[in-house]
Amino acid sequence: MPVDSDPEVAAFGAAAPLTADEQYIRNALDLAREAMKRNEVPIGAVIVRNGVIIAGAANRTVRDQDPTAHAELLAIREASSKLDRWRLDDCTLYVTLEPCAMCAGATVLSRVKRVVFGAWDDKAGMAGSVGDLLRHPRLNHRPEVRGGVLPEECGRIIEDFFAAQRNSR
Repeated sequence: MPVDSDPEVAAFGAAAPLTADEQYIRNALDLAREAMKRNEVPIGAVIVRNGVIIAGAANRTVRDQDPTAHAELLAIREASSKLDRWRLDDCTLYVTLEPCAMCAGATVLSRVKRVVFGAWDDKAGMAGSVGDLLRHPRLNHRPEVRGGVLPEECGRIIEDFFAAQRNSR
């Protein structure tokens, strides 16, 4: 987890230790990179419970020919299966991109305690960009939300993917 916790080394310009949120976003980024290799939109998600990753997925919409095969939904399904319950009220969802309406809805319905994401999505994000389904006051569950964790790195992988798609045409 922490890159370097030695204060003497840190004083000489070494990278600051990663926070837990940053580390889990990096784990999600690893999954996103794998998705990109398969020509899928590079979004990755992990679900953490008690400091342990219990589920992880990347987009599989192309492979599965399924518009609902987003990283968040696949990770929620995996976590629910592993825990043998639909309520994930003691779990945190980490995802590289702000969840869309479908993924935000599934997150609310599964009672995820906390959502942490990397890049904001000005076109479809439902944690504050386009709307805020995750914290809508009329819903019976509203997870804690933290956005903008490693946003440049999370945004760059998506930008690079779509630039490559445009260049290949």
